[in-house]
Amino acid sequence: MQSQDIEILAENPLFKGIPKSNLEQVVVRLEMSKKKYQKNEIIYHTGDIVDELGIVLEGSAFIIRYDIWGGQNILARVEKGEVFGESYACVEKEPLMVDVTAAEDITVLFLNVGRVLHLEHNFCGYQSHLLRNLLAIMAQKNILLSGKMDHLAQRSIREKVLSYLSFQAMKNENAEFTIPFDRQQLADYLSVDRSALSRELSKMKQEKILTYKKNHFILYENIES
Repeated sequence: MQSQDIEILAENPLFKGIPKSNLEQVVVRLEMSKKKYQKNEIIYHTGDIVDELGIVLEGSAFIIRYDIWGGQNILARVEKGEVFGESYACVEKEPLMVDVTAAEDITVLFLNVGRVLHLEHNFCGYQSHLLRNLLAIMAQKNILLSGKMDHLAQRSIREKVLSYLSFQAMKNENAEFTIPFDRQQLADYLSVDRSALSRELSKMKQEKILTYKKNHFILYENIES
């Protein structure tokens, strides 16, 4: 395990409460494995049975759900330091209903969740920390998913976009922020047509509701409903 990897793990919520000086020992005891993927390479396929969660050390990945006709919906983008696959890894023999695809070249550290869940293992005395942290991560993911459902529940494209951008502004505690999606990815995330999304963004820019350059946005305070 390289020193920069330990630095990333020290900031990861899964290892909260575990001293940095003990992290490498914990990683060895957990028998975690590291793997690299190229951009657009599929890390997990729909239908896979997984028992490992992934921690992004470098790069990022998309969580994508496909329908039977091949349409796609981006559920989330997993960034450096974040975790994916934890819910499925905790449920035995539950097939994945999503793909996890490399959004760019990515390095992932995999952890077999069974090594944490099985109480007969001790893991240097930090098992309780890992269990609490894993539960907190799963709860946070549910909150984010509920937030996305709020965006999608809006009736118009404008309302969906403003719901999402407002959430991002509050999350960043700043009316100026960068989102993790390009235009097509944002359209997929909000389940709208890309051309219609671009037209609506252009209208809102003309109306001085917001301004943007690529995926960087600024929201203005006075918005007429």
